[in-house]
Amino acid sequence: MPKTGREENPPIRPRISDATLRDSAHMAGVEFGPKDAAAIADLLVKTGVELVEVGMVAGPGSKDADLILATHETVGPERSMTLVVVRDRQQVAKALDEAERLGVKHIMYSIPTSEQHARLKLGSPSAKFLNTLAKSAVSQAKERGFHVTFSGEDGARTPAERLVPYVTAGFEAGADRFRLAETVAYLSPWQMEDVIGDLTAIDGSEIEIHSHNMLGMAVANSLAAVRAGAQWISATVGGIGERGGNAPLAELLTSLRVIHGDTRFDLSHLTELSRIALKGAGLGEAFQSGPTTPHAFAYELPGQLTHPEAYETLPAELVGNAREVRVRTRLTPALVKWALAESGVFVDVEIFTPWLIERQERAGGPVMDRDAIRKAAVDFQAA
Repeated sequence: MPKTGREENPPIRPRISDATLRDSAHMAGVEFGPKDAAAIADLLVKTGVELVEVGMVAGPGSKDADLILATHETVGPERSMTLVVVRDRQQVAKALDEAERLGVKHIMYSIPTSEQHARLKLGSPSAKFLNTLAKSAVSQAKERGFHVTFSGEDGARTPAERLVPYVTAGFEAGADRFRLAETVAYLSPWQMEDVIGDLTAIDGSEIEIHSHNMLGMAVANSLAAVRAGAQWISATVGGIGERGGNAPLAELLTSLRVIHGDTRFDLSHLTELSRIALKGAGLGEAFQSGPTTPHAFAYELPGQLTHPEAYETLPAELVGNAREVRVRTRLTPALVKWALAESGVFVDVEIFTPWLIERQERAGGPVMDRDAIRKAAVDFQAA
């Protein structure tokens, strides 16, 4: 009988986590409210998604507290996971305090592993420092009783000789799972298999893939990761997320059914999920991922605008696109300064930014881009 190319019984049927309520927080101009979070989390669990990733905590007073609490109330903290930013031991302790206050049970550490990202975010490209930091962060969380997933942010561009010792160190410190983040879309499916194969060879490893879709291969790379032994796939509803979006949940689950005969998931909720999520995100009913969309090179973090080469698979100009600020309530002087550069509008950004934030709050937080910020600066000058 000729081979069909289909695998009716793959060796591992992946468990699914969904990052819609977390990765969207990094997507320029997108902010969900507690009501959206509750509805999305409920439908995700009904679909069969095992973990709902919600919010981000870096220290006290998390802006995502309401989203996290709404998700906990809807699906319970055992079905939820919250990202915790890692920069140094003291910052981690404060972030874990906040996670405990919010009742978080399952955390996902975001730790930059490539030399480029480590230099930008940790202040040092040293592999020794990276491994020591990971061990310390994991140990702190396990001592407090958290279930710990730790990531390799920009892991797809991290050489194996740097990545494998880092992942090994995290598991030796007691981590429960490692997430390879294809922060910058970079790998083909066959390359992904090689990278994941190196990680699944580590004793006691449990591996998750979180792929971005700038090259249109997030689903293919996710399935390739599973083929190489990964046990988890991270996706988002509609593929929403920063830098061209993530692995879209509906395409992922339907691919699992068609290609692998995987009938574990209730697909009947997918269309409603997409409509709720896209409406709540202000993206309309047909969000598209990839490098030519208005969101592909839109940012609301100053570091992404000042160091775009660290985040972009390819330059915006190469595909005729352009970088843009898109922000609702996360305005900072650094963003305002970038938006006003070469505009001929001159204001004291340290005074103007609080003024603009207050005006935004009164208006209910509409999305602001570079033109809107420049127009507001002209209004400020005239006031």
